[in-house]
Amino acid sequence: MFLKCVIGTKCFFIILHTLNIMILVADSGSTKCDWVFTDGDSQRLSFYTMGFNPFFHPTELIESEIRKNTELCAVAPMVEHVFFYGAGASHPARNIIVENALRAVFTKANVVVDHDLTGAVYATCGDNPGISCILGTGSNSCYFDGKEIHEEVPALGYVLGDEAGGTFYGKDLLRMFLYHELPEKIHNGLIERFNLTKESIFEAVYNKPNPNVYLASFMRFLSDHRDEKWVRDFIYNGFSKFINIHIWKYENHKEVPVHFVGSVAYHFSDLLKEACKIHRLNVGVITSEPVVNLVEYHLRKLQVSA
Repeated sequence: MFLKCVIGTKCFFIILHTLNIMILVADSGSTKCDWVFTDGDSQRLSFYTMGFNPFFHPTELIESEIRKNTELCAVAPMVEHVFFYGAGASHPARNIIVENALRAVFTKANVVVDHDLTGAVYATCGDNPGISCILGTGSNSCYFDGKEIHEEVPALGYVLGDEAGGTFYGKDLLRMFLYHELPEKIHNGLIERFNLTKESIFEAVYNKPNPNVYLASFMRFLSDHRDEKWVRDFIYNGFSKFINIHIWKYENHKEVPVHFVGSVAYHFSDLLKEACKIHRLNVGVITSEPVVNLVEYHLRKLQVSA
């Protein structure tokens, strides 16, 4: 067990007794990264940083951003295991970008970096068969047979894919805004809230870094206007498209539970459940913070192997 003490602007963590397991679990999308540090007992500490994607972020930037979180760095000497699941971490050549940053900060820890889809499976399916889907900034899906992960549909990213992800909705919303195809209330609401112009949109999408995060940022606007029929239809149609393109590609999609992680799935869960019901799918877990379930998964696995 550990005790958090704050004196002035300084933060300290004091170990109260000998610990068996000291782990740090991270779930990173392209927008934000959720971290949980635990001693394997009842104590949990949560931290937040920007999201890290090795497609866009080099080792030096990842390390620098982690070090900006002083509370997270304060527990670094105690961490024995780091389990990091992130968007873009789907190939050893990209994973090493994140691994090097983590090893530079958590110098005493065994570091494991894997895809966010793997994290979604562990957080929702556990050891049981099921289909696990990500609907956050981007989107993805896979089938887990209880031992191995099978991807029938590739994740194409925000330019070609990400159906029902924040980037997908944001891109369609802005396209319809520029083509003057939106309902007047939605169109004017975007102007009032964001002072949108063709020039400002082009600058953010084509010239500034992280255009995918910019596109996904309009999900908050859509959530604030979720009572509008047009918005509900817009979100529902995106979910239906994701189901048709992704979930229906798995032969046993009607036989196993279909799980969802990510902010879009969670905040629009009523519409997601409605779309799944129409498509005769058995909805399982819907969570915006898979990191909580990931902590339990890894504690269980470490205790079994001890």
